[in-house]
Amino acid sequence: MRLILLGAPGAGKGTQANFIKEKYNIPQISTGDMLRAAIKEGTELGLAAKKVMDLGGLVSDDIMIGLVKNRLQDADCANGYLFDGFPRTIAQADAMKDAGIDVDYVLEIDVPDASIIERMDGRRSHPGSGRVYHTKFNPPKVDGIDDVTGEPLIQRDDDKAETVKKRLDVYHNQTKVLLDYYNNWAQSGLPGAPKYRRIAGVGPVEQIRDSAFAALAQ
Repeated sequence: MRLILLGAPGAGKGTQANFIKEKYNIPQISTGDMLRAAIKEGTELGLAAKKVMDLGGLVSDDIMIGLVKNRLQDADCANGYLFDGFPRTIAQADAMKDAGIDVDYVLEIDVPDASIIERMDGRRSHPGSGRVYHTKFNPPKVDGIDDVTGEPLIQRDDDKAETVKKRLDVYHNQTKVLLDYYNNWAQSGLPGAPKYRRIAGVGPVEQIRDSAFAALAQ
């Protein structure tokens, strides 16, 4: 199973990625993790990336694709791989295609913006333990108080509605074009084209998981 997982921030990609990884015995390919590892190991690509980052620049698509190709040669990718958060742009998608990085499926988790904002804005965290509550879906016994310690809960800045809206705007402006890119490629019938599947990301986690598995079995 060689898969790209797409969806807005807060759509639940991380949760579903874990289910998919376990079912198909494949690793999740994180470009951030690869960058950090390459820099730490002092590889040629890692040193090139560090040079750019130290100057405050963005690592080029060529370097990222090189890192991805190296990562896919590792033994744990024998059964396939799952990309979450990459590619982010059409240029990266084209570079993946040109590099011969094959993909069987592109799976989009579709969640309305309003649901994502409600989902994120209602989150409350206990800083000491990492326990997470939700004002509507999983409230603490006492409003604003951790069940176990009795300490106050906080709302992370990343979870505040205005921050979530900004992240969604970036997603719609930059990344959403990838949905059309892969959908059109899938419908082209060209050799090597992936299958494109869209599932609803609203409802119980297990229901979404079953929808994902069913989509990937078609």
